[in-house]
Amino acid sequence: MEGLQRTISDISSELTKTGLIEAEPLPPISEVEVATCECCGLSEECTAEYINRVRDEFMGKMICGLCADAVNEEMNKRGWKKEESLNEHMNACAKFNRFGRVYPVLYQAEAIKEILKKSSTRGKSISPRETPTGHRNGRIGRTSSCIPAITRDVCDPTLVK
Repeated sequence: MEGLQRTISDISSELTKTGLIEAEPLPPISEVEVATCECCGLSEECTAEYINRVRDEFMGKMICGLCADAVNEEMNKRGWKKEESLNEHMNACAKFNRFGRVYPVLYQAEAIKEILKKSSTRGKSISPRETPTGHRNGRIGRTSSCIPAITRDVCDPTLVK
């Protein structure tokens, strides 16, 4: 062990002599922390500045980018305020997290039940194929025949073939 010596490369000793190594300090590395979305529970690494920016934008809630897009889409689609869209999205996520992840079959059955409930409360569709009594008429309605026009074109000698 006594014979071991520390070696320094020529370039590092030259840089130290000229003072280039100590002259420019490196920029600080921003610390990342794990943030969990308050809607869906997704965890992601974020800087403190990003977390603060998201919380400022979404009423103090930390939400992931996917949930932020969903909230913004609800705002644009329904014309709601950001707070209403955020509350609606958080309620939908909470409902899904309650039993959707644990019992996916029950969640699917609940979704079908909601669809049926909406379709029964909505007014009957007004379709041109349905009569006022609700029975569908399978016949095609026609006011005149096209046969005379076809025979006229076939029998006309002035038409060039």
